[in-house]
Amino acid sequence: MEPSIYRFIIKYSLRQQIALTLLSFASFVPYYYYLLMPKLIVNQGISHKDVEFPVSILGISLGPEAFLILLCVGFLALVIVQQGFKYSINVYQGISGERMLRRLRYELYARVLRFPLPTFRKMSQGEIIPMIVAETESLGGFIAESFALPLFQGGMFLVSLGFLFAQNWGIALAALALYPAQLYLIPKMQRKVNQLGKERVRSARRLADRIGESIQGVQEIHANHAAKRFLAEFSSRLGDIYWIRYEIYQRKFMIKFLNNFLQQAGPFTFYLIGGYLAIKNQLDVGTVVAAVAAHKEMGAPLKELLNHYQQREDARIKYEQVVSQFAPPGIREADYQLAEPEQVPALDGDISVAGVTYVDDNDTVVLDGLSFTLPGRSRTAVLGSGPGREELMLLLARLLEPNKGRISVGGIDLAPLPEAVTGTRIGFVSATPYVFNASLERNLVFGLRHRPMAETHYEGEVAKRWQMRLRESAASGNSIDDPDTDWTDYTQAGVSDAESLTAEALRVLRLVGLYEDVYQFGLRGSIDPKANPDLAEAILRARAALREKLMQPGIAQLVEGWDRSRYNRNATFAENLLFGLPVGDGFDMERLAEHPYVLQVLEKVGLTQRFLEAGRQVAATMVELFADLPPDHEFFQQFSFISSDDLPEYQQLLQRVPRERLNEASPADRMRLMSLPFKLIPARHRLFQMEPELEEKLIEAREVFARDLPPELAKDIA
Repeated sequence: MEPSIYRFIIKYSLRQQIALTLLSFASFVPYYYYLLMPKLIVNQGISHKDVEFPVSILGISLGPEAFLILLCVGFLALVIVQQGFKYSINVYQGISGERMLRRLRYELYARVLRFPLPTFRKMSQGEIIPMIVAETESLGGFIAESFALPLFQGGMFLVSLGFLFAQNWGIALAALALYPAQLYLIPKMQRKVNQLGKERVRSARRLADRIGESIQGVQEIHANHAAKRFLAEFSSRLGDIYWIRYEIYQRKFMIKFLNNFLQQAGPFTFYLIGGYLAIKNQLDVGTVVAAVAAHKEMGAPLKELLNHYQQREDARIKYEQVVSQFAPPGIREADYQLAEPEQVPALDGDISVAGVTYVDDNDTVVLDGLSFTLPGRSRTAVLGSGPGREELMLLLARLLEPNKGRISVGGIDLAPLPEAVTGTRIGFVSATPYVFNASLERNLVFGLRHRPMAETHYEGEVAKRWQMRLRESAASGNSIDDPDTDWTDYTQAGVSDAESLTAEALRVLRLVGLYEDVYQFGLRGSIDPKANPDLAEAILRARAALREKLMQPGIAQLVEGWDRSRYNRNATFAENLLFGLPVGDGFDMERLAEHPYVLQVLEKVGLTQRFLEAGRQVAATMVELFADLPPDHEFFQQFSFISSDDLPEYQQLLQRVPRERLNEASPADRMRLMSLPFKLIPARHRLFQMEPELEEKLIEAREVFARDLPPELAKDIA
């Protein structure tokens, strides 16, 4: 990567920077006349100085009022032109900056994929991720304005200064009087802020690394009662960041204070000197007004320039820090991963290891002058204690590079081969393989997806969006491969298409003893019927066929099916009431007794009192049965209405709320009692009598629940 951020900018965005520079220069002419207009409006449009009416412009005679309107309209037009230039420059800057930020992140990620494996022992994901995502964020904004902003704002400053000299050289010199102090003090104070910012970045990285380490080692923290020490260490690291930021804030806002003070001292000078000269008739009022306006316009560019200097120093430090971290010793070239040979040679024959020496990142000699030959198509076990076995396997898989020696297969040296050869011809499974956060199918065929094997043809608006994405990817130096096309190399698996690949995958699952597990995993899974309409239809047909089979004699009593008009005695009260599955956050099956709508439904059908009575009956039975049982008794698991910890509370509740005073129970006690019946399964829990009238009421509640379900809750249940 380029060692400095400016070399990176020039290498990849020189054309955009030239275009921004030309736009900046083009804006200076209308900007000068924009500064001149207030003077013309005051002196000629209002005071009528050096103007004889009627004024003839383009053959049209204008009186005083029309002439003033024309000058004001001209001023407004110049404002629109000037703001149009700013808009165009800012938008183009934003696009250029985002492209460069995208390019930088892509390059950093590509380099991570080429890191030698030992690098990851020194750098954790807690360090790498923030560097790619968070620390580069501000670089995009700086890259966008690295050349255009100083040229544009510096040009505006010089135009304003030139305008002041054109009006009165004495006022111009007065305007310049305070700028040397500002230009000397601010950068000097900013350097210290930049140093503190650099230390803040380092501290934030160490903090992220500590968080990642705590997450990975949380089991050890619990097992060894180390949470208190970890919290103390974390507090100390947070304190380091706090005091760094505290000093940054003090210095940063002192810079802002000086900036604003020196900026406001300018108008004081103009009003004092310009006003005095105007009283002495040595200067007209329009010039004073224009000078004040021009000085005000000078302040914004100067402020932007000083801010740009601060951002430049911050960006320079961040870029150099990031680049230094992404250039570890032994990093492979891009062609190692991306080169695609016309023909991938077969690695068949004897495996030869000649004089291989490997030294790890701690300068420990792990393998020293190792030599052997393994016959092709043979099975070999590497035995022994101590280091060396894992490193040997990684060397043979070309995941580590030997310091000395040569490894070849069938006479082909592995060292110069790109990943396109070794990654497709060598299979490797470590002792701790990683399963990606993707579908089982994607993980299973992971080793078959190396490059796009087909080209997807898009149409209409989709094709337009894809072409736009393609152009932007190319402009940012990113990959232009389509991630949504088919990447599966069927020939590598010895099959011809997706259907035969599925059959081969099932054969492999049977071979390794996973077929039944995957089958059960599939039965427990869920699908999107819109995305898989054929599968959804097949499952519905299977449901109908299964129901027919379950109605046969001898089987019917084994499964109780769902019927909207019947109460299911093998399901809980809650499942019978909802007659569906919660799919959002609106309903919690464990806390239905607290849900306002559920309580409203029970009240509508007259079940509130019955639920209170049932809840008290269940609580009394549980207390009577389990009061003398040890906390770990299996009955607490079988009847999971009340835990052993909550049993004493229910004992006190039953004493507070006798059966005849249920209506006087507090809201908290009512909620506790009503939560118990929702968990009852009549066919399993023989804790109270389930009369037919209660079943009918619950079926009625089911209908009311579905009929009156508010639209905002309808999305939370299927």
